[in-house]
Amino acid sequence: MAFALSLAGLLASLPGHAAQQERPSEEVRSMIKAAMTEKHDFADKYEAQVWLVDMTGRLAKRAPKIPAAERLHVLRRVHAIATEFDLNPQLVLAVIDVESRFDRFAVSKAGARGLMQVMPFWREEIGEPSDNLFDVDTNLRYGCAILKIYLAREKARLAPALARYNGSYGQGWYPSLVMDAFYNRWFVVQDRRTVDTAGGQKVTAPLATTAR
Repeated sequence: MAFALSLAGLLASLPGHAAQQERPSEEVRSMIKAAMTEKHDFADKYEAQVWLVDMTGRLAKRAPKIPAAERLHVLRRVHAIATEFDLNPQLVLAVIDVESRFDRFAVSKAGARGLMQVMPFWREEIGEPSDNLFDVDTNLRYGCAILKIYLAREKARLAPALARYNGSYGQGWYPSLVMDAFYNRWFVVQDRRTVDTAGGQKVTAPLATTAR
């Protein structure tokens, strides 16, 4: 299956983050390609169902105009694909919340597309020209792969990794938006263990599905 990426417009009052994105270095490009071809473990089905019950209600409040069936599909794929890439599903939801407000057809002024709003140039870097940037699975796999590699590059420091993902490295406004969305809309009790093991630095907390 062809993969794709995306990154989309934020808030009209904020700087256009997609326009600031830079093409990856050869090293980063190779790492992301490798991450996308690795075989990952899927989440426990019972755990996933419990998570879906919780998140379905939250997403209905956050994006009521999106059809219920589409909301459920997006949540299922976020949980599965984020877990494949060893990312906290709620963190991925927070990124999507900020990037596209869960509109899978979102297009920014800079041309970024889909749920996780990645610029089309990523198809040249790590994908295929025919990749559909509006496809849910394609979009999530690319976005999660990129975020995972940036987290590794930043030695699990979430704020600079998010800034790299957004193209605003060295600035704090984008990580602040994502973490605000995470803690105010997508945080769950299980994440508390990860927060407590992060040396008191809340911003570095939601890196994986379980505390390590």
